Amino acid sequence: MQIDSLTKLSKFIALVLRHKPEEIGLTLDGAGWANVVDLLSAMNEHGTPISAEQLRAIVGTDEKQRYQFSADFGRIRASQGHSIEIDLGYQPLEPPELLYHGTASRFVSSIKKTGLRKGKRHHVHLSISQGVATGVGKRYGRPVILTVAAAQMCRDGHAFYRSENNVWLTDHVPVQYISFPLD
Repeated sequence: MQIDSLTKLSKFIALVLRHKPEEIGLTLDGAGWANVVDLLSAMNEHGTPISAEQLRAIVGTDEKQRYQFSADFGRIRASQGHSIEIDLGYQPLEPPELLYHGTASRFVSSIKKTGLRKGKRHHVHLSISQGVATGVGKRYGRPVILTVAAAQMCRDGHAFYRSENNVWLTDHVPVQYISFPLD
């Protein structure tokens, strides 16, 4: 299968597992897990053909590790980024001193007023890598990398979690914890 086809399948799987399982008649459990056989069957029945081998290739080669299989490979879920109500079961962790958030330059003035908000997702996503943050910011326009004083936020009572694919998550980043680059 071509890379473009796997990319399209991956994006559709992200839509289903993060936002709209009902789009193909799939049901997720309370922790976001779907039965792999049910996912494959539902995708095929709804006009998005996929094989078990293709699904394994998508999960195994996804550079952002968006998905995870259960230990027995019988279930699959998205690691983070959900807009639907689920509990990933992540426990609070102490974050590194600094984390980074990539955004587009057009959003900076709003962030300076309200901080980083989760919007329709469950959490604000942060990275330990400026490079990863830059890649995220590029998806939305001219990238701007914001530096978040994560350890200080944690000391001040804000909870942080780390997803299976090493994305740091928090509910909101107030503006006083954000360093903006100089223009």
